[in-house]
Amino acid sequence: MSVLISDETLRACQMEAAEFKQEIALLLFQAGRLTIGHASYLAQMSPNAFRELLKQRHIPLYVYDVEDFELDLKNLRELERL
Repeated sequence: MSVLISDETLRACQMEAAEFKQEIALLLFQAGRLTIGHASYLAQMSPNAFRELLKQRHIPLYVYDVEDFELDLKNLRELERL
């Protein structure tokens, strides 16, 4: 599937096509809708360059929430390491 973004829309955003793709990729990655591999592909960047862009924008690579913490605690207890 292809998506066509008009030149008029790009002008309204004051962006070039490459920058627009990066912004969409960043938003979808941040929302958890794309992996870093898919997001970097969409942004037409290497995964390392995309990681650097995330760093510049202060967007974390991983989200470690309370559920993750509780699961880690459970696993540590089962392994008798806690």
